[in-house]
Amino acid sequence: MITIAIDAMGGDFGPEPIVKGCVAALKTKLFKPILVGKKSEILPLLPKSYRDKILIIDTDDVISMSDAATDAVKRKESTIYKAIELVKNGEAHGVVSAGHSGATMTLATLRLGRLQNVSRPALVTLMPTKTGRRSVVLDVGANVDSKPEHLAEFAVMGGCYAEDVLKIAEPSIGILANGEEESKGNEVTKAAHKLLKGYRGFKGNVEGSDIFNGSCDVITCDGFVGNLVLKASEGVASTISQLIKEYIRKSPVSITGALLMRKVFKLLKKEIDYAEIGGAPLIGIKGCAIVSHGKSNSRAIENAIYQAIRYVDTGVNDHIVSRLAELKQKDK
Repeated sequence: MITIAIDAMGGDFGPEPIVKGCVAALKTKLFKPILVGKKSEILPLLPKSYRDKILIIDTDDVISMSDAATDAVKRKESTIYKAIELVKNGEAHGVVSAGHSGATMTLATLRLGRLQNVSRPALVTLMPTKTGRRSVVLDVGANVDSKPEHLAEFAVMGGCYAEDVLKIAEPSIGILANGEEESKGNEVTKAAHKLLKGYRGFKGNVEGSDIFNGSCDVITCDGFVGNLVLKASEGVASTISQLIKEYIRKSPVSITGALLMRKVFKLLKKEIDYAEIGGAPLIGIKGCAIVSHGKSNSRAIENAIYQAIRYVDTGVNDHIVSRLAELKQKDK
């Protein structure tokens, strides 16, 4: 049975949404959860019927958002350190945390280690597209000074993720640039383009609009650029939602139309709601780590757990190792 370690204290709202999300996941999936955190706060939140299904590892130390990510390496009694150690020691297959993302990524990389031929792990996010299936964007924040070889590795890892986790048979892969022509981009993207030329599914440069129009399955970029794309997308989605609400309030005709369009609005909200994704996998490490939003509600945690289970189930890490070996051989 798959075991998932969950940082029960890391989110902005304390353990309540995390415990609720864990219980909700148990209602639909067979897995073994381990909640790491303050037992005195976790236990009262657990329904009695679930107390024998969830293991609690008691610890008081919590890495706060104001702490430096590097501090987490020294704080061996912290919730995220203990949760990741469970994966390192083979007591859990994956970890989910809505806590300090920098601490989670630092510890996962240092304590679990990188997969063979992975120079740097990358953070993955899924974006909605007009085709109905999501595009894979990486890196969205783990690295801010990527080299060409890093981008090439991200592309391969993203392709494996799209193929195994999203079940896209032959995913197309692109490098995010300021134009589709091979001559466009900066020195890093141009060099990465050369490394990937001829690799399966690689279509060359893609533009920002390709993230959402469904023309490319995997969009590769540096973490600095990817994080800006992610935050800008979240901001646009939030602003559009707010504008729609404001326009509806101002017009009686719009109110009537909105009532008729409730199902459409509900579906749209589901597409752009981060809670429906759950979190971002840190791809390229030995094991599985899902980095969730600090403001995650119970639905987000539930979906993050599902995502961790799927990641482990697919064996995507083995696929990454073999595909990266192919790329290294090609570029010799």
